[in-house]
Amino acid sequence: MKNRLPLLLLPLLISAGVFAQESYTVPAKTGWKISPFPAVSYNSNNGFQYGVFGDIYNYGKGYTYPDPLQKISFEASHFTKGRTRLRLTFDSKYLIPRMRLTVSTIYCHDPLYQFYGFNGPASPYDPALNDRYSGILYNSMRRTFFQAFANFQGEITDHLNWAAGTTYWYYKTGQFDGQKFGADQAYTLYQYYVNAGAIGREEMYGGHILELRGGFVFDSRDIEAAPNRGINADVFLNGAPDFTRSGHAYLRLCANFSQFLRIPVGFIRAGDPVFAYHLGYQHTWGDAPFYIQQNVPQLVPRRVLSEGLGGSTTIRGLYDNRIIADGFAWANLELRVKLVAFQLFRQDFYIAANPFFDCGMVTKTYRMDRMPATRFMYAGGNAQAFVMSAGGGLKLAWNENFILSVELAHCIKPVGMGEKLWLNISTNYSF
Repeated sequence: MKNRLPLLLLPLLISAGVFAQESYTVPAKTGWKISPFPAVSYNSNNGFQYGVFGDIYNYGKGYTYPDPLQKISFEASHFTKGRTRLRLTFDSKYLIPRMRLTVSTIYCHDPLYQFYGFNGPASPYDPALNDRYSGILYNSMRRTFFQAFANFQGEITDHLNWAAGTTYWYYKTGQFDGQKFGADQAYTLYQYYVNAGAIGREEMYGGHILELRGGFVFDSRDIEAAPNRGINADVFLNGAPDFTRSGHAYLRLCANFSQFLRIPVGFIRAGDPVFAYHLGYQHTWGDAPFYIQQNVPQLVPRRVLSEGLGGSTTIRGLYDNRIIADGFAWANLELRVKLVAFQLFRQDFYIAANPFFDCGMVTKTYRMDRMPATRFMYAGGNAQAFVMSAGGGLKLAWNENFILSVELAHCIKPVGMGEKLWLNISTNYSF
């Protein structure tokens, strides 16, 4: 959710690209490159953002370009609706011979975290109930979490790796500060769920979780940041034993398949278009605590947060974390078209557009028997409704790896799952 400032430079960059097309080449980069930016952006869920973010790349002698030897990502930012976020991530396929290492730490404090209930379309949403000036913040609660993540991938054969890792989570949840925000704490969906037993007393304030995972990865992409061809697929189990004896042990199956198909039109100097699609599936056994249910595990995170169905990493156009369930499936389809490629200040750039279509549905409901009985709070018959959205984006890529992204989307159906116009400013493609 980053950076509006570089977008103001697009007319200048496009103009430079027009004059640079005839002589455009992509020489390999070497050494260390840093791309810090002010985090000045807007997101529908969190408001305006300010701070700093960026990536640091080590290309060494350039033999692996456009993939770097090591990549470090960082962020320190605050949003006007209250969220504070700190992140540091390290990723390398070359630090350890024939092994990929990804480690990350994230701290996020959200005094008005948006909670839409369980099972997506089965939980009605009325924006009128979230008017702070009327003393109501119905879909708000407080959430703070810390995550420490480590993942390893080791080579089995060409393109096929094993994967194993662990994640430590600490969550602190509860009612928001009613005095600070001038709203009634008792009149919230979170409190109704606690009163009805849908959120247990032993989990209502958060807790500690240690997750373990293992599985397999197949990766034949030519470029990781924005592939022109290839497949990226993984399947792994991610679970947490009940170390705290709270009764909340669980095991989660995660599967992802992405393919990138170059369309050989031949007449676009910047490069041929790419049709890209992603299929995702997640299924949980056991009884995971409510505060971990929004997590969508990733072996190599592409965005700061990957949570629920809804938002920039799953179904664009929906509210963040709008669909939380024990099982769900989703798909993303998009056409990636490079409009212009050029060199400026001895750096390589290209601008691309990506019209897209996203969809998904709940495949296994979560705590259906504990839901509040009133139709206003729960409509169980809608739990597995098919959700669709569509939109488009604009990308500004720097040295093939750092990609600024602006995307607009609209939730086609059902009503109440997203805003009329969803806007997200961030980095990278969603998959």
